[in-house]
Amino acid sequence: MAKRKNNNLNMGEALNEFIKANKLQKGMDKVNVQEAWINLMGNGVNNYTTAVELHNDTLFVSLSSSVLREELSLGKSKIITMLNEELGKDLVKKLVLR
Repeated sequence: MAKRKNNNLNMGEALNEFIKANKLQKGMDKVNVQEAWINLMGNGVNNYTTAVELHNDTLFVSLSSSVLREELSLGKSKIITMLNEELGKDLVKKLVLR
């Protein structure tokens, strides 16, 4: 009987290899940005958020409140910094509030 090779990978390494092999990183980044937005902004902002979409390096956030949109537009650079820190990489370069 042939000996079995012991090529054990932990689950995280296996998932990362699968993501790289199937070129799924962009899709994972989109999901991670949405989760980061929800975590950072809290319930007050999330109640008025209708969509969060990442296209290339631009994050498009649709809000149902024009007052909130104006308030958030004053701190765009801080929001971008906080999102990139949460994600652990420099993914968002521009934030568009609509």
